[in-house]
Amino acid sequence: MNTENQAMPMADLGPAARQVAALLDGIEEKQLTGPTPCPDYAVRELLAHLVGLSRAFRDAARKDLGPTTDSSPAAALPVLGDDWRKALPPLLDELVTAWRDPAARQGMTRAGGVDLPGEVAAMVALNELVVHGWDLARSTGQAYEADEASLQVSLAMLTPRDDVPRPDVFGQPVPVPADAPLVDRAIAMSGRHPDWQPGR
Repeated sequence: MNTENQAMPMADLGPAARQVAALLDGIEEKQLTGPTPCPDYAVRELLAHLVGLSRAFRDAARKDLGPTTDSSPAAALPVLGDDWRKALPPLLDELVTAWRDPAARQGMTRAGGVDLPGEVAAMVALNELVVHGWDLARSTGQAYEADEASLQVSLAMLTPRDDVPRPDVFGQPVPVPADAPLVDRAIAMSGRHPDWQPGR
């Protein structure tokens, strides 16, 4: 993960969170069992993961460490509550607000059972919104309009470096042309094929 010894853009989480929230009304109930670019997740589990990561990184920003920040997302498939359309937007708002507090990026915190600097946690949280927002849009046939600043953070964070081990959670980068759109380069760096479609 490209998080040290390099100037890293520090974008606000607001635009990426708003993009995720904007997708919710376009999801049909019959799509919840459909596939996503995350091999282990259907749309239902992807939404549940977004709920869980919003809580976890909100609490990580607040330094409110406990069950939400200590659990690894790989421990079990997340379960989606029936109220997800109403529950997720306010959680996203709380996540954004929590990371706008300068104290959130200071010192150490924890998310997914991993201790990490606050500045790094902020980038991880933003990357989660960007990549899984793209996942959700592609899985449900909707447009994805991530802002450039958020995509730049994701691309910088995901770009492999010899001196920083690449986390197992990311697949191997997918080759794309050097002049590919920024969104395709960021998504490809996460191990996803930018042309992914359900059923392909």
